[in-house]
Amino acid sequence: MRPLFHPAIEDVRPEAILHALADPSRAAIFAKIMQAGCVEACSAVSAVGDRVIPKSSLSNHFKVLREAGLIRSERHGVEVRNHSRWIEVETRFPGLLAGIINAYASDQRHDLRAAETTTLDKDAT
Repeated sequence: MRPLFHPAIEDVRPEAILHALADPSRAAIFAKIMQAGCVEACSAVSAVGDRVIPKSSLSNHFKVLREAGLIRSERHGVEVRNHSRWIEVETRFPGLLAGIINAYASDQRHDLRAAETTTLDKDAT
């Protein structure tokens, strides 16, 4: 098997992080890995909202996150364990990840409130 590429923290670039997290699916995957600490099965993060990400797309999302320096992936037999590199990245770029993740969370709360308002409006009629 080909070794997985992980950039040294000194080589991690903010533009790579921004590119990786610009995709809402990757941002959601990264947030789930962050919350869990370690994700042993890629399928554990394959559902984003009500949508399931196909395996081929999921592996590409993990590759982009890994090559941006956001996660570390380790092979253990047939499974790959993915760990967040939050602390390393936060030390190098203080506040960058928190700002991005908080912006997504705020946007999701806004979308949820809008959906609830729409539902309430339909129920009132």
